[in-house]
Amino acid sequence: MPILECKGLSKRFGSVQALGSIDLQIEPGRVVGLLGPNGSGKTTLIKLANGLLSPTAGEILIGGEAPGTLTKSIVSYLPDKEYLPGWMRTEQLLDLFCDFYADFDRARAEQMLEHLHIPQNMRIKQMSKGTREKVQLILVMSRRAKLYLLDEPIGGVDPATRDYILDTIIRNYNPEAAVVISTHLIADVEQVLDDVIFIQNGAILLQSSVDEIRENQGKSVDQYFREVFKC
Repeated sequence: MPILECKGLSKRFGSVQALGSIDLQIEPGRVVGLLGPNGSGKTTLIKLANGLLSPTAGEILIGGEAPGTLTKSIVSYLPDKEYLPGWMRTEQLLDLFCDFYADFDRARAEQMLEHLHIPQNMRIKQMSKGTREKVQLILVMSRRAKLYLLDEPIGGVDPATRDYILDTIIRNYNPEAAVVISTHLIADVEQVLDDVIFIQNGAILLQSSVDEIRENQGKSVDQYFREVFKC
């Protein structure tokens, strides 16, 4: 069974069609790049999968269920904005995630924090932007979820931090789970992807494995993306 499935999924915001009649399936055990320009519908799709938005038409299923209380227990979501309260200490965030999520592995989170030399008594507001991004990712990847939805996880950080973030994603996700990485920074994530979904103006242009693109097009995913989306 697909861990994520869309059937004729559409979403409108007033007169704006954000997503139009999307059909797609994402299988467990795959790292999938949701790739498209800014404003293409990536964040809308991820918010629908996380139950933060409701479809205008069609349906979206997580493990065969409509997004809701049940699916939140198997979906680990990293939004594209910082959301951690500045007054909280890192150890308080660990307490919070332990209380909210039965699958949260505190020992794993503490190990990653120690590796990065992030003290548990440090407040979020005392951290650099890159450190805050790392803490958010550590919290998300320390859950033993079935589906990880990561919205622009490397969008605003330096190249060294990007490398750490991608390495953390690959080393810490459940191999029976799926990871969806939304980004427009293709070259930075290509090496960790199994499959890609190209999306533009709320429509799926392509769903393919990375190997198929390289074999059939004779190009890297980044090169093919630039060709498909050239102005």
